Amino acid sequence: MQPLKAAQAEEQASEALIFGDIFGGGRSRSSQYNGPMRGANVRAAIRLTFEEAVFGCEKEIEINFKEECSSCHGTGAKPGTSPETCPKCNGKGKIMYTQQSFFGQVQNVQTCPECGGKGKVIKEKCPDCYGSGYVTKKKKIKVTIPAGIDNGQSVRCAGGGEPGVNGGERGDLLVEAVVSQHPVFKRQDTSIFSTVPISFATATLGGPIRIRTVDGEVEYEVKAGTQTDTRVRLRGKGVPSLRNRNVRGDHYVTLVVQVPERLNEEQKEARFDAAMKGEHLEPEEKKRKGKFFK
Repeated sequence: MQPLKAAQAEEQASEALIFGDIFGGGRSRSSQYNGPMRGANVRAAIRLTFEEAVFGCEKEIEINFKEECSSCHGTGAKPGTSPETCPKCNGKGKIMYTQQSFFGQVQNVQTCPECGGKGKVIKEKCPDCYGSGYVTKKKKIKVTIPAGIDNGQSVRCAGGGEPGVNGGERGDLLVEAVVSQHPVFKRQDTSIFSTVPISFATATLGGPIRIRTVDGEVEYEVKAGTQTDTRVRLRGKGVPSLRNRNVRGDHYVTLVVQVPERLNEEQKEARFDAAMKGEHLEPEEKKRKGKFFK
């Protein structure tokens, strides 16, 4: 009978450990309550123009930055004193308690409510940091904005976040880009879109026009007989790729033909005859009828 009882006890203990693992109790070998913990990330936003987002830039932002208190050197205790071992958890940062369940006795672990898992308590707090061990100061940080960043994307600045706990490393600063709208250009991924008006004469007879891009103005030759809403593709005039700034998207331009509202009979005949027949006006005709195509 003795071996049977021992086997039953071992089985109950095993069930209790399984139950504890599932419902938050049981073994605590994976829980290090007073071990080093990484600090939290801090988020900030920065305003960019359309061109700054396309080509990248250097920006400076001011944030609230937590630094180690110079009075207590990060201990949180009043100068001349030191944090003491927590009497409730004996410096472990956790407490264990036993509960009776359907499976038997279950050991549960929870963070010590006295020290908050630190294993230390401060009897006399530092008057400068009020026991936190850190003071908040305004700090300016330079942020490198990569070419091709889009609205809502973030730049990570390592070590610019909250300080760690118990010797843990600092978190990061995440700077979100807020890109202003442009009066001429629209963007989708690495493509840029814009609309350019052209005269009825240019659409009918063809000719050069100037198109504004993020790199400056470029000249484009409009083909004779161009219809309104014709889309033109300017290769390599779009947004650089974030992965490779030497690879750029394209700029798509929609040509909108401006039709004159008022024409006399002579203007109508000269304009529409040439347009319908697909003829180009000769230099003399252009000079003679140039007043109609301004």
